[in-house]
Amino acid sequence: MHPFPHHYTVSARAAGEKPVTLTSPGLATLETAPPPEFGGPGDCWSPEGLLIASAVDCFVLTFRGIAGASKYAWTRLECESDGVLERVDGVTRFTSITIGATLFVPEGSDRDKGVKLLEKAEQTCLVMNSLAFPATLEPEVAVEQGAGVECSD
Repeated sequence: MHPFPHHYTVSARAAGEKPVTLTSPGLATLETAPPPEFGGPGDCWSPEGLLIASAVDCFVLTFRGIAGASKYAWTRLECESDGVLERVDGVTRFTSITIGATLFVPEGSDRDKGVKLLEKAEQTCLVMNSLAFPATLEPEVAVEQGAGVECSD
């Protein structure tokens, strides 16, 4: 593992009502749009869906690491996640995430240990542990030349 702090860079580009294009060095481009609940088309990943996807993905990867370190044999892990978005005290925010996890193990496996490892993964998942953090905005506005906007001297 690399020493801390780690930095993860993602760029977002948007034009009008078209999908937002997300890029990160070395990764495939991803297009997003608002979910149907916010008037979006419903055919793209949304920030809301990506947040819940990040949590469940991190949970699975955390479990994989913990199970490997514990030398616990398993065949597959299937998860369904549900994030609840509500308006609380005038602020729209996620109020809960539920992950239903079904762990498949070989015959004769210690099922209680499997449950304990799943619980440990939930407790140590870095995304779920990071959901309440401050955001910092560094705003800048630039005038694009030749976009039909007159420039003044």
